[in-house]
Amino acid sequence: MDRLKIDGNGRLPVPNLVARELAGAELELTSYSDRHLLLSVRDDEQPVVFTGSMGEINIADLLSFFNMFRKSGVLRFELEGGRKALFFQDGEVVYATSSFPDEDLGEILYELGKVDRDNLDRARQFANGRTTLGKVLVEKNVVSAKDLWHAGRLQVESIVYNLFNFDEGSFFFQARTLDKERIVRLSMSTQNLIMEGLRRVDERALFMRKIPSFDFIPVPTEGVPEGLSGGEKKIMEMVLDVQGNVRDLIRASGMGEFDGLRALYQLAEKGFVRFEEAPVVELGGRLGQIATVCNSALASLSKKVREQNPQFLDSVRRFLKELPQPYSFVLRDVELSKDGTLDVGRILANLEGLAEGDKEKLLADTFNEIIYMECMAARRDLGATESAELVQRVQEVAQRVMNLVGRKEC
Repeated sequence: MDRLKIDGNGRLPVPNLVARELAGAELELTSYSDRHLLLSVRDDEQPVVFTGSMGEINIADLLSFFNMFRKSGVLRFELEGGRKALFFQDGEVVYATSSFPDEDLGEILYELGKVDRDNLDRARQFANGRTTLGKVLVEKNVVSAKDLWHAGRLQVESIVYNLFNFDEGSFFFQARTLDKERIVRLSMSTQNLIMEGLRRVDERALFMRKIPSFDFIPVPTEGVPEGLSGGEKKIMEMVLDVQGNVRDLIRASGMGEFDGLRALYQLAEKGFVRFEEAPVVELGGRLGQIATVCNSALASLSKKVREQNPQFLDSVRRFLKELPQPYSFVLRDVELSKDGTLDVGRILANLEGLAEGDKEKLLADTFNEIIYMECMAARRDLGATESAELVQRVQEVAQRVMNLVGRKEC
C-alpha cells in the first residue's frame, strides 16, 4: 500500500493511477477519524457502504457477513494481479466477474474441452460490449447453450473459490439492485460455497505437495492401474496417451483444475504416476538472444513504471489476454513474471514445429508489440519528460532485434 501524507495546507498527493481513475470525479468525505480517512465518489444509486483491507478480515468472514444480513449489491476486490466482483441478492452470491485471465469464460470453456484455441480466438474478435463472448460462441454453433450455462456456473464458482487463496488486498461494497438477467443459478448456497472454498484451499495445498509444478510431466510407473475411480481412470488414460505436462493433461481431460489435480494426486499416492521435470529449453542461438534482450527491456520498463503505477502488471496481463492472432498463439499459457518478464520456455514450446526463420520473426514481432504498449504506458504514467530516456533506450533495443531478424523498423 502507498504511504501518503497530508501537508500543512491540507493537500494530499495521490499516486498517478488513483489520480487517473478518479480524475474529474466529485468526492465526498464519507468517514474519518484520527486513524483513517475515507473519500468516496458521490453516487446516490450505488453508495459505498462498506470497505476495508483483507488480512484480519478474510474472504470467509466477508461472505458470511453479507449472507447473514441478506445484503444485495456488489462486493468488489482489488487484488494482486487483478480485480474481482461478487454480486449478492438477499445474501446469496448469484454472479461474479474477474479480470484474471484463467477465470475468463472463454478460458473456462477451453479448460473444459468445449472449444479449441483457434475458435476461441476468432470468437473474441467478434465479442464487444453489446455482444458477449458466450453469445458469439453459441450463435456460431461453437458451443451449445447447455455447455455455456454450465461453464458460466463453473466460472462464478471458480471466481469465488480462488478468492480464498488471497490474504492481501482491499474490498468495498456497493448497495444496489441487481439486473435479473445477470443472475446465475448456482448449484450451492453461499454458506456451502464458503465451506467448499475452505476445503479446496486445504486440499489443493495437499495436492501440490505431491505435484511439484504444473510444468512437470506425469509419467506412468511400471505398476498396473487397478481399481481406479472415473476421474482417475480418465487422467491415467491421458498420462498414457497424451504425454504432456500437468497443465496440458488437465486441460485435455476437461475435468477442470481442482478435480484434475485431485485425480493426479490420487494416482501418485497409489504409485501409478510419478512426476519428471520437463526438458530444459535451450535459449541458445538467435532465438535465445532475441528473448533475453527483449525480456531485459520489459524488466526495465516494468520496474520504472510500477514505481508510479503499482497496477501496471495487471494492465499488461489484460493486454496480453486481448492480443489477436498470431500473438495469442505465441503467448498461449505464457505467464507474466513479477518482474515483468515472460516465460520464454513456454513461448519456445509454442513455436515448436515452425521453421527457424518463422520462429524468429514471430518471437520478435510479439515482443515488440508488448514493448510498444509498455512504452505508451510509460509515457502516460511517468510523463513525457521522465520517461523519455527510458523509452528511447528500450526502443533502441527493439530496433536491434528487428534488425536481427531482417525487419527495417519496429
